[in-house]
Parts: sequence; C-alpha cells; structure tokens
Amino acid sequence: MRTPATVDLLAAGPAPCAIVALAGFTLGFFAWLTLIVPRHHALLSDAGLLVSLALGIAATLWLWQRYAHYFSRRTGATYARSLRYDALTWAPFVLLWLTFVLAPALTHGESRTFAICATLFCLGKVLIAARFNQTVREVLLDFVVTRTAIIVIAELAAIIIGQRAGQHVQESTNLLLNVWGRWDAVHYLAIASQGYQGTDMAFFPLFPLLIHLLGLLVGNHLIAGLLISNASFFFGLLYLYKLLEHEYDRPVARRAIFYVSIFPSAFFFSAVYTESLFFMLTVASFYYMRAHRWWLAGAIGLLAAMTRVEGVLLVVPFAIEWYMQYKPNLRRHRSDLYAGALIPLGLLAYMAYLWVLVGDPLYFSHVQIHWNRHFAAPWVSVINSVHGILHATQGQTIADQGMELAFTALMVAVLIGGWKQLRPSYIAYMALSILIPMSTSSLMSMPRFALVLFPMYAILARDGEKPWVNNLIVAFFLPLLGLFTVLFANWYWVA
Repeated sequence: MRTPATVDLLAAGPAPCAIVALAGFTLGFFAWLTLIVPRHHALLSDAGLLVSLALGIAATLWLWQRYAHYFSRRTGATYARSLRYDALTWAPFVLLWLTFVLAPALTHGESRTFAICATLFCLGKVLIAARFNQTVREVLLDFVVTRTAIIVIAELAAIIIGQRAGQHVQESTNLLLNVWGRWDAVHYLAIASQGYQGTDMAFFPLFPLLIHLLGLLVGNHLIAGLLISNASFFFGLLYLYKLLEHEYDRPVARRAIFYVSIFPSAFFFSAVYTESLFFMLTVASFYYMRAHRWWLAGAIGLLAAMTRVEGVLLVVPFAIEWYMQYKPNLRRHRSDLYAGALIPLGLLAYMAYLWVLVGDPLYFSHVQIHWNRHFAAPWVSVINSVHGILHATQGQTIADQGMELAFTALMVAVLIGGWKQLRPSYIAYMALSILIPMSTSSLMSMPRFALVLFPMYAILARDGEKPWVNNLIVAFFLPLLGLFTVLFANWYWVA
C-alpha cells in the first residue's frame, strides 16, 4: 500500500524538509514579484501572493519527492537518503533574497541571480549523482578534466600569443569570455540578438533560439551560448556512454567518451557552436531508438534537424532500427514507424519559415555559395582540395587543405576498417554523414563534421582495446587538440 506523501517526506527528517520548503517559499515569492506585481492590481496582488507561496512550497516538495524516488531507483540508495542528499540542491534558491541587496548595483539583477541559483541547483544534482552512480562519475571526470585543460590553454593562448593580424569581432569586453565567440559563433549570437539577416540564414534556428531564450534570463547571449554548449556536451557524453555500454560494455563506453573529449577539434564543444547540441541530440535519438521509445526518438530527431541540416539523416537509421527490431511482424508495429515522420518536420519547419521570410524554402542551401559550396559529386571536393594544395601560393592554404583532406581520410578509413563492428543503422548514418558534406564541392569544416560522428568513436573504442592502438589515438589526438585550441583562440581558421 502506498504511503501518504507527507509520511514519505518525513522520512528525510525535519531539516531537509525545512530547506526544501524554504526554497519553495522563496520561489513562490519571486514568482509573485515577477509575474503578478507588475500588473499593479491590488486585489490580484494580495491574493496572488498567498497562492504563489502555497504553490511554490507544494510544487517544490512534490518535485523533491518525485526526484528522490527516481534517484533511489537508479542508484540503489535508500529513499530517505535520497531525500536528504537532494535537499541540499534546493538550498541555493534561498540566495534569491540577495537580489534585494545586489539588484540596485546589477543590470538584470533578479534574472541573473536566479540563473546563478538554477546553475548551482543543477550542479548540485550532478555532483550528488556522481557520488552514487559510476556512469555519471566517469562522464563528469572526463568532462571536467578535458574542459578545464582546453579552457586554460585557450585563455593563455589569447593572452600570451595575441590575435591574428586584422580586425576581429569582439563579442565581449571580458577576455575570458570573448575567446569563445570566434568565427561562426558571431553568426549565432547575431541571430539570437537581431534575428536572421543575409547569409545568417545558412545557420539553422534551434541553437540561436535557445541562446535568445536563455539570454533573456542571464542577460548575456555569449554566457547563454556557453552554458548551452557545455551542458549539452556533458549530457551528450552521458548518452554516448549509456548507448555504447548497452551495445558493447563499460570499457568500450569509457574509451569512447574519452576519445570524443580529446578529439583534435573537441574545443568546439565548449565554444558557441552547434556541435555540442547536435552531438547530444543525435546520440540521444539513437539511444531512444535502441530503447524502442520511438516517439521520443523522433521528437529528439526533429530538434536535431532544427539544429543542423544533417539532422534529417536520422530518418534512415530510424527506419533501419524499426525494421530490424520488428522484422517478424512489421504490420503490428506500423504505428511506431510513423514517429520517424517527426524528424523531417524540423527541416520542413525551417524551410517554411524561409519561404515566408525570403520566398525561397531552400535559401539555407542556396546561400552556401557565399562559402563556395554547391552540390557536386563527392570526389569533386577531393579533387578541389588536391588542386588547391598543388597551386597554393601560401603555406596556410596548404595546411588548411591538407588538414581537411586528412580528416576526411580518417573518417573514411575508420568506416571502411570498422564497419563490421557496427549495427547497420550506425553504418548508414556514418556513411551518409560523410557523403553529404563531401558532396558540396568543398571539404571545408571536415574536422568539425568528424567531431560529431559518434559511430566513429565506437569503432575507435573497440580497437582501443589493444594498448598500442589506444596509445596511437591518444598520441595523435592530444597534441592536435592543443594546437587547434591555440589557433582558434587567436582567430586562426581551424574548421
């Protein structure tokens, strides 16, 4: 028989209950202050305060209880212990009262204080999950170690070496933040603050939309972009670990998340770029396909297709997985296949928007000519790169074209050498993800396209069981990651 919620909560003891109740009281008060007080209606304001306080306390206690049940199931910790630990994560919201002290001196004082409290709330949950769960602990360790090293290298490079000669956009007066607003980040931040203009329409809308929405809360689009990118990368690693642990085993999953974290272009995961968000969404979609949660996989695929055009490719592995898992009785599970139709809706939604905006639903593709991209046979891009090297007059051109050829060769070689280790859905997705950018007459940005190609890391992680292969991968990836981070930090083109 189910015990009453009040009895469940008392299992934690009076102090945790008081902490969470106070957090709920605080959130209820500030919800009233933000949403109701500006309406300047006395009766509504007085009644609204009581309702907001009651709802804040009730909602917070209910969420605390539900999360503790979930946490207890996933970690094996007792329910009472889960309640006591999770109560600590609610304590930062009490800091909202500092708004009355800090707000006069800060722009967006309330929203920024809330953003800080919410960040501490999330960090607390991650740290406590790492305390009880090996998967979260290993992912968090890789994330913290590699991101810290990359940030330190980038900041030192920007300070000591100095920027490449020429005029560059400065997204922030703060040098520590500004270093992550290079190249394409300028476009995403411009879309988030001003909307679509000119060639910005080549960039898909989900990432800048999220930056805009979170920017309203934190008061700074650059900070919002960094929070989204780094949070997405953490959860992307978590999904990849769980996916490959299910497909293979824990050591393979462990090596895969390490390899993706030290890939030569992995610094993009910490910059205001779509790589982190797209990586998380594609891996999550595959994870839910394998878990037979088709509608959730399709919905996440829709978001991936709104992040980058390559997201629409998820339709192919979706159909393959559905066929392989229900081959004996396809008709009975036909309704699950319909969930795959959600994926192209992400692309179609952006095409409809462009049709209304500029009268050309394919404008995102047509504008690629600005970067000398157009549809062509895949070997044309290779020929163009070789031709560029042979006729180059500058060393940097040779280096750029050579790097793009090398990463293209790496992706193709890994696919050819390891395709037998993957499920057909993974093979199809990886092959298409290589073929599509190669069919644009240019290999530009191939190191970034390789970065999010998660089946490649599965193959490398399987081969990495051999010590000499693991040593070779690490010895190749780490120095290039350091070099590319330094180049990016100083406005040199990397990918």
